[in-house]
Amino acid sequence: MTRAGRLAGLGLVAALLVAGLIALGLWQLERRVWKHALIARVEARVGAAPVAAPGSAEWPAVTAASHEYRRIFAIGRYLADRDTRVRATTDLGSGYWVMSPLDTGAAGILMVNRGFVPQGAAPAAYAPPAGPVRITGLLRISEPGGGFLRSNDPAADHWYSRDVAGIAARRGLGRVAPYFIDAARTGEGLPVGGLTVIAFADNHLQYALTWFALAALVAGGYIVLMREDRKRGRP
Repeated sequence: MTRAGRLAGLGLVAALLVAGLIALGLWQLERRVWKHALIARVEARVGAAPVAAPGSAEWPAVTAASHEYRRIFAIGRYLADRDTRVRATTDLGSGYWVMSPLDTGAAGILMVNRGFVPQGAAPAAYAPPAGPVRITGLLRISEPGGGFLRSNDPAADHWYSRDVAGIAARRGLGRVAPYFIDAARTGEGLPVGGLTVIAFADNHLQYALTWFALAALVAGGYIVLMREDRKRGRP
């Protein structure tokens, strides 16, 4: 290959790299705008007064964008002996979320994440209360599939994500809401509620600047290479 051909090939590679790195930086800026909108939306919803949980007629319209992290309340009775433990890691250590079905009557059955229990906690220590209860918390969308790089195993009753439909099928509950309630903390004892994580990492500007800096380094390196090649090419 001739000298001119080598330079042209290097120039094409450098141009593609610079374009790709700039595109990544612009994508991070777009993600930053989206993340800031998400944070503002969540803060507004978390700080609002609680509203009634969406009933069965409203379930098809419930989405993450329109409903997640809204403060809601529901009134009903817990179904006995239907608790499900879901693997969890929190500021309190490793353990489980306790998911319990709440029969609200005409509004349908809602899954309630009553809170966190540590490993080894006896089921009797966190049995749901009998009789009517009023639950207040944050609306969360179902988490199908699994988590912790592991898939849910309904047959073995091993759960790694709060999969509402999967848990309902395993417990024979029939149709349930496509969301669950992250219950607020109501007092001492187990389960420990109110542990919903509502802080979102916002490092997109740093990532964008990193990609732009790499693009500048590639462009600068190619310019230096061209200058050196021209010097060597002189008589």
